[in-house]
Parts: sequence; structure tokens; C-alpha cells
Amino acid sequence: MSGVMKRMKLVVEAKANAALERRENPVEQLDLSYEKQLELLQKVRRGVAEVATSRKRLEIQLKQLQADYDKRGEQAKRALEIGREDLAREALVRRGPLQQQIEDMTQQYNALQAEEEKLVRASQSLQAKVDAFRTKKETIKATYAAAQATTQIGEAFSGISEEMGDVNMAIERAENKTAQLQARGAALDELTASGVLNDPTGYGKDDITRELDALSAGSGVENEMARLRNEIASGDAKKQIGPGAGA
Repeated sequence: MSGVMKRMKLVVEAKANAALERRENPVEQLDLSYEKQLELLQKVRRGVAEVATSRKRLEIQLKQLQADYDKRGEQAKRALEIGREDLAREALVRRGPLQQQIEDMTQQYNALQAEEEKLVRASQSLQAKVDAFRTKKETIKATYAAAQATTQIGEAFSGISEEMGDVNMAIERAENKTAQLQARGAALDELTASGVLNDPTGYGKDDITRELDALSAGSGVENEMARLRNEIASGDAKKQIGPGAGA
């Protein structure tokens, strides 16, 4: 797979991962879960407050009934002290229903108190769980952030490594091209120094070389002329001798 295809694959994968993280970010899910737990904890606390308020209301009413009950007893006692049994009896008759109300309200009060204590324990337990979850959540968020940073650094190193492979190839090509250009320049310098590039004939000969070549060429012509003279002279001699002379 070429470097370009690898980079395209990495880009596509990065975009897909980013879209997936936007749809379902685990850190955001933890924050949402924590917010829901806080809402439930607030509901429990409101329930505890309402039960406590009801218990307090019953407590006030119970104290009022107990005060009325005690008052009727004092009235009956004073009536007897002054010899008014009829008033004492009436006071005791009126105190009778108060006793039943006190007993009923006491049962309700005890029930509300037990419910309040149970809700308080549940609230404390839930508070401890929420606190533990918050600590765990922050730890996970920190670990997740560190993992993200590590992944991004790793991807960056991977991308740089792949990019460096292409860069090394480009550097190698550039060095080869540079070496070729340097060799060509050196060759041109040598040709220029030898005079080849300045000689339209392409032979690149200096003045002395040309004179020597001319002498050599002249010597060859003279030799050829001498040879031809000898051949002519030999032919003339044969004609003069002829057949008769030979006889």
C-alpha cells in the first residue's frame, strides 16, 4: 500500500472515530449518569424533608393534645378539692377522647419517625455512592484524557514515520539528481577546458597539434608523389628497352 493510500485510510478512520465519539462519548455518558444520580439524591432529600415536616407537625399536635389531657386532669383534681364531683366527672369525661387521640397520634408519630430514619439512612447511603461514583468518574475521565492524548501522540508518530518514508525517498531522488547534475557540470567543465566546446569541428585541437597534423599530411603527399614518379620512371625505362634491345 502506497503512502498516499495509507494517509487516506488514516484520514477516513480518524473522521469515522470522531463521528462515533460525538455520538457516544463515554466521558459525557459518565457526566450524564452523575447528573441523574444527583437528581435522584435530591428527590430522596426532598422526601426526607417532607416526612420530617409531617413528623414535626404531628409532634406539635401531640404536644397540644397532651397539654389538653393534662389540663383536664388538673381541672378534675381542683373540682374534687372544692367538692364539685360533677365538674370533676365532666372534666374526666372530656379527657377520655384525648387519651385515644394521643395514642393514635403517637403511633403515627412513631411510624413517621421510623420512616424518616429509614429515608435518612437511604439518603446517606446514596450520598456515599454518589460521592464514590464522582471520584471514580473523575478518575476515569483523567485516564480517558490521558489515553486520548497517548493515542493522538502515537498516531502523530505513526503519521510522521510514514511521512518520513516518503521524505526519505524524495531526499534520495534529490541526492541522485544532484549527483547527476554535479557529474554533468564537471564533464562540461572538462570539455570547456579542453576546448572541445569552442571548436566547431569538434576535434578540439590546439595550434601545435594542427601544425603537426599538417606536416604529417604533407609528408604523406610527398611520399605518394615520389612513389608515382618512380612508377612513371620505371614505365619509361621499359619502353626504351623494348623487345629489340633485349635481343
